Amino acid sequence: MFDLISRLSRKQKSYVFLALDVVLCPLALLFTFTVQPLPDPALTTFVLMLPVLPYALLAMAGLSLWLGLPLIQLNAYERHAMMLTALVAIFTATVMAMITYVVGPKLPPGTYVVFALVYFLSMVIMRAVLLQLVLMIYRSAMPRCRVLIYGAGATGTQLAQALKSHGGIDPVAFVDDNTSLQGVTLLGLPVYAPSRIPEIVESRYINRVLLAMPSQGVAKQAQVTRRLQAMGLEVQVLPSFAQLIGEEELVDKLTPAPAQTFLNRDSHDVPLNTASVSYQGRVVLVSGAGGSIGSELSRQVLACGPTKLVLYELSELALYTIHQELAPLGEELGIEVVPVLGSVTDPRQVRQVLERHQVQVVLHAAAYKHVPLVEANPLPGLANNVFGTQTLARLAEQAGVERFILISSDKAVRPTNVMGASKRIAELLVQDRASRTSGTIFTMVRFGNVLGSSGSVVPLFQDQINRGGPVTVTDPSVKRYFMTIREAVQLVLQAGAEARGGEVFVLDMGKPISILQLARQVIESAGYSVRDEDHPEGDIEIKIIGLRPGEKMEEELTLSDSLATTNHPKIFCAREGVLSEIEVAALLRGLRQAVVSGDEAALRLLIRRWVEGNGEDTIGARKTS
Repeated sequence: MFDLISRLSRKQKSYVFLALDVVLCPLALLFTFTVQPLPDPALTTFVLMLPVLPYALLAMAGLSLWLGLPLIQLNAYERHAMMLTALVAIFTATVMAMITYVVGPKLPPGTYVVFALVYFLSMVIMRAVLLQLVLMIYRSAMPRCRVLIYGAGATGTQLAQALKSHGGIDPVAFVDDNTSLQGVTLLGLPVYAPSRIPEIVESRYINRVLLAMPSQGVAKQAQVTRRLQAMGLEVQVLPSFAQLIGEEELVDKLTPAPAQTFLNRDSHDVPLNTASVSYQGRVVLVSGAGGSIGSELSRQVLACGPTKLVLYELSELALYTIHQELAPLGEELGIEVVPVLGSVTDPRQVRQVLERHQVQVVLHAAAYKHVPLVEANPLPGLANNVFGTQTLARLAEQAGVERFILISSDKAVRPTNVMGASKRIAELLVQDRASRTSGTIFTMVRFGNVLGSSGSVVPLFQDQINRGGPVTVTDPSVKRYFMTIREAVQLVLQAGAEARGGEVFVLDMGKPISILQLARQVIESAGYSVRDEDHPEGDIEIKIIGLRPGEKMEEELTLSDSLATTNHPKIFCAREGVLSEIEVAALLRGLRQAVVSGDEAALRLLIRRWVEGNGEDTIGARKTS
C-alpha cells in the first residue's frame, strides 16, 4: 500500500479526492432522506432524485476543481480548506434545490439544508480518516524519529502540533525549566523536568532533541546543547518566528565590541604627517600583507601615496582578500597594487620581485606568530621566521632597498618559547646586517599584543562566548601588553621613517592588562554575566586551563632598562646586546643543519645557547650597539 501511495503523483491524488467527493454526494443524499420525515420512503425518494443527481455532481466537480479543493494535501487540510468544502456542499445543495424546483420531485426546503450539512461533514470526516490511514501506512513502512521537545512554550507547542501530522517524526514529550509547567500535559504530551532527560531518553527511545527556546540567549542555548550532546543525543535548534520571517538574523546576534573598548585607556591616533614622506612616491613591499598587521600596514601605506604597493603573501585566501579590498582604492588614487603569492624563504622569487618592481621600502611582517603552533612545529616555524627574514634582508640590501623595517614582538625578549626565540634571532640578523651596510637602513619595531588580530585573545573569547562558553584563561595572574592594530601600525610607520639604522624601536604599550579581567570585560560587553562561585546563576564560566608550553606569566618589551627617547613620545629606542658577524654565521649554520636534518633537539640546544633568557650562555653582555 505504501508503494502504491508513494507512486501516485499530486494530480492523480487529486483525482482520487474528487472521486471520493463524488461518491460521498449520493451517500450523503440517501442518509439525509433517511433521517428526514418525508412522505415517501428514503429509497423511493432517492430513486426519484437520480435524474437530478448527475447535474448536481457535475456542478460540484466543476466548482471543486475551480477552487482547487482536490489539490489540498491531507496534512494541510485546515480552516481555509474546510471553508472551501462548506462552499462546495452549499453550492451542490443549491443546484439540487433549483433543479428539483423546476422538474421535481418537490422536497421541503429543510431537506437541502440538512443535505448540505451532512455532505460537508462527510467530506471533512473522510479526509480526517484518510489522513490517519495514510499516517499509519507511512509509520509502518518508514522508520520513525522519536523526538523530545526542549521548551513547552508557544514555540514548542506549535512545533509539536506541526509534527503530529508528519509522516516520519513522533513528538514524544516536552521538557522545560519552568517548574509550573512540569507535570502537566500539553497537546497530549507530558512535560518533564530537564533532570529527567536521561531517564526519558532510555525509557521512551528518544532519537533527537529539538531545542524550541528561541527567546533564550545564545549562551543558554549553547549550554543546553552541549549538555544534551554529552548524553549522545542529536540536538537541533529551532529559530524564532521573528527570525524565520526576516525580522531578526538567523545567525548569532552577538556583535563583538570594538577592540579599543578593552584597552582601559584611550587609543592613540598618530597622524603620520612628515613621516609619510618616507613612503610617498616610493615602491613599498609589505610581506605577510594578508595578516592582521600586514593588511593594516598595507592600508596605511596606501594612504601615504606610494607609486606602487607590492602585497607579498603566502596564503592565497589572505592575499585575495586584501587585494580585493585595496585594488579599487589604488585605482582611484592612481597607485598600482601588485599581489604576489609566495614565500619569503624562496630566494629566487624574492630576488625577482625586488628587482622587477624596483622596491624601495620593505615592511617585513611575514611570520608564524601563534606560540602553541610554533612550539608544536619548531622546525618550520623557525625556518620561516629566521630564514625568511635572512633571505629578504640579504636580497633587499643587494637590490638597493632604501629601508628595511622588521615587525618584531615582545615575545622576543628573553623568550621561553620557539616563536619568541625565532623573532629574537630575526632581530639579531637585522642588527648584524645594519652594522655591516651603509646603503640600506635596517631597523626593527617591537611591540606587544594587538587587539583584534587573528589568534589574539579577544576574538578567541568572543568565539567562546558565541558557543556558550566556557571562556578559557591560562592563569589568573597572566598579564599582557595591548594596543589596537591601527595605533600599532601608525607607530611602526612613524618609527620606520625616523630610523637611521640598527635601532630597536619599542612602542609605549601602556600598562599590562590582566587577561582574567579582560575575559570578564569581554563577557559583560556581550551582554552576559560571569558564572562563578559567587554568582552560580551567571551565563558564562571562566575556566583556568594552565599555562601553555613556552608561555610566560608576563611579557617584557626590552632586554635592559636603557631606553632612549625619540621625536615621538610613544616611541623609544632600546640599547641591547648584539652578535658579531662570526657568531651570526655560526648560529645560522647550526640552525640550517638542524632544520635540514629535522633535529628538533639540536634546534632547541642552539636556541638555549645563543638567545638571551634560554640558558646559562647568554649574549646580553657580548656587545652594546
